[in-house]
Amino acid sequence: MSLKIAIAQINVTVGDFAGNAARILDFADRAREQGADLLLTPELALCGYPPEDLLLREDFSLACESELEALVARVQGIAVLVGHPERRGERCYNAATLISDGLRLASYYKQRLPSYEVFDEERYFDSGEDSCVLTIKGVRCGVNICADVWEAGAADLAREAGAEVLLVLNASPYHIGKRERRTDVLRQRIASTRLPVVYANLAGGQDELVFDGGSFV
Repeated sequence: MSLKIAIAQINVTVGDFAGNAARILDFADRAREQGADLLLTPELALCGYPPEDLLLREDFSLACESELEALVARVQGIAVLVGHPERRGERCYNAATLISDGLRLASYYKQRLPSYEVFDEERYFDSGEDSCVLTIKGVRCGVNICADVWEAGAADLAREAGAEVLLVLNASPYHIGKRERRTDVLRQRIASTRLPVVYANLAGGQDELVFDGGSFV
């Protein structure tokens, strides 16, 4: 089996749901035309990163969910793994959802929530508890979101669940030495899990943060 994966290394804007969705859809259309089976987006690509206290507003969550449903209906002929916040009752998750041909096929919820420096995810999100393995064109793909891969646990769970490749959605901002640190961490994960990694990061900036891309396979 073979699986062709494209990466959407995009510059998104917090709260611009329609604009962010349009960027994702444009990448999906171009990836499909080039023969890709799957498009991988960065972490929280649909709402932008970091959304911070906007996540506490019901109208923000409802608008994001509405735009996700519109995106689901428009993605055709390719699968897209899209990062977004997802509310379930009183809980809110940092999610990655696989969509294709009008369907929401599966969702993964981030397990490791950072709470230091510019990150304050424990304030907004609940931790996921389960690994997620997606079968796409016969290839079993595990999913991690950003901090999940900085520790061994979540990646190991994906491997134990039968993953053959690890898809990692990220919103990892730049600082001096960050790219080298990321590379070291991912090498550790690859060595410990023996899984190839597809890593998608944001590019551009939001407020004081600069996202330097650096996506890789």
